[in-house]
Amino acid sequence: MRIGPFPRSARACVAAVLLATTTPPAAFAEGTGTYYDRTFVLAAHEKCRLFDASVAGALDAAALQSRGAALRAGAAETALRAAADRARSRARQVSCTNPELTLVRDRVADAFAGWRRTPRMDFDGWSADRVGREDAAWRLVQTSATGGSPVRFGLSAAPAGGETLSAVVSFVGRPRPYAARMVMRDPALATRPWLTASGGAVLPPESARQQVWSAGTASAAATLLAAGKTQGETWTFPATGADRLSRLDPREPFLIQFLFRDGSIATATFEAGDFAAARAFVGLGTI
Repeated sequence: MRIGPFPRSARACVAAVLLATTTPPAAFAEGTGTYYDRTFVLAAHEKCRLFDASVAGALDAAALQSRGAALRAGAAETALRAAADRARSRARQVSCTNPELTLVRDRVADAFAGWRRTPRMDFDGWSADRVGREDAAWRLVQTSATGGSPVRFGLSAAPAGGETLSAVVSFVGRPRPYAARMVMRDPALATRPWLTASGGAVLPPESARQQVWSAGTASAAATLLAAGKTQGETWTFPATGADRLSRLDPREPFLIQFLFRDGSIATATFEAGDFAAARAFVGLGTI
C-alpha cells in the first residue's frame, strides 16, 4: 500500500534532513539530531535505492562521523540507538515516490558529489588519503610511539593494490620483537566503554579485553616510515582487526604491543576515534 504525503512531523523532518545532509560532515559538533537525519536518509536509500554506490558510501561515512561527534559531545549510546531506531521506522513509513523524498535525494546527491571527490580528509584521530600512488602509501593512519620509537598504524596500500591493516615501527638500539598484537575492549565481555569522570575512556581490566595477533612481518617500505627514519618493520594484521576496531566507541584507546623474547613488551597507545567513518571514506576508492 502506498503511503501518502509526509505528515507535518515528517515535513519538519525533511527540512532538518536537508540541512544535516547538505552541510559539510566536519562542521557538526551535535547531539543525536544529525545522526538521526543521516540514518534516516541511509535507511530510505536501502529501501528505495536513492543513490549510486559512491554517494551512498559518502553518506555512510558522514553518518558514522556524526555518531562519533555525538558521543564526544556527551550523547549516550542508548540515545543514539533509539535515534537510529526512530529514523529507520520513519523511513519504513515513507513512500519511495514521495516528492519530499525525491527532494532529499537530489539535494543529498548534489551535496556529496563534491565530498566523494575529496582526496584527503582528517577525521578524529585519523588522517585519510585517497590519492592513487605508485609506491606503498598510507590510506588511513594515526601516529604514536613506544618510548623513543615511532609507531604508525592504519590501512596501508601496496603498489599492486589492496589495503592491509598495518603497524610500522622503527625501533632504536634494541632487539627486534618476535610478535605483535592489537589489544582493545571486547564488547562481548564489556558492553560499554570504561569512561572516566571527565568523559574520557580507558581500557577495561584484562579480563574484558580482546587481542588480535599480527599475521606477519616484513621490512617496511620507505614511504610508510615516520619522518626522518630510514628503516623499520611492517607488522600486518587480519581484516578482522579493522572490523573489531570499527565497533569501538570513538573515545576509547587501544594498544599495539610488540613482544620480545626476554619477556618485555613495548606498547604504543592509539585512539579509536572516527576509524569507522574514515574507513568508509577511503572505501570510496582512489582518485
